[in-house]
Amino acid sequence: MSDFFEKVSSQVDPFKKLGSYIPGFSGYIERQNRRDADKLLRETVARRFEEQWSRASNLQVELVNTGMISYVDDMEKAVLVLRTFIDKISTASRGYSGLFDAVKINEKELEAIYQFDAAFFDLAKQVGDALNNVEASLADETALPAAIRNLTTLSRLAVETFERRAEIVTGSG
Repeated sequence: MSDFFEKVSSQVDPFKKLGSYIPGFSGYIERQNRRDADKLLRETVARRFEEQWSRASNLQVELVNTGMISYVDDMEKAVLVLRTFIDKISTASRGYSGLFDAVKINEKELEAIYQFDAAFFDLAKQVGDALNNVEASLADETALPAAIRNLTTLSRLAVETFERRAEIVTGSG
């Protein structure tokens, strides 16, 4: 996460730099930079999961083409959960409240949000590995149901992790 924050912080425009000399204003700029970094991070996570969603959709087509119609519905469940996650994280509130927002997020809560966000990168890799397993299991119908269940479970875990993150952002967690 620090890479994203540093990238946004290094691109401070001259007005913000000048304003950073005003007492109290630098804290506002840092909060805004953190919000921008959070948005950039979530967009990156969404892109990673979008790649996995595309792969999963292609595997559905492959299931149909190879006559494994009985597995298409199960695969569709996983694909829908992945799409739900992508939509949720793409449209989520920024991870740091602004100066006049109703919900204020302190540094401890912000750190928890960043931990959730870092977990999303790990989950994206796990989903990719699960898709590799589904693809490899196309040749072994006895292993395919378990591979699809694992993909569905990981997809649900991503949604659940996002919902726990959202509880912190909204102050209900």
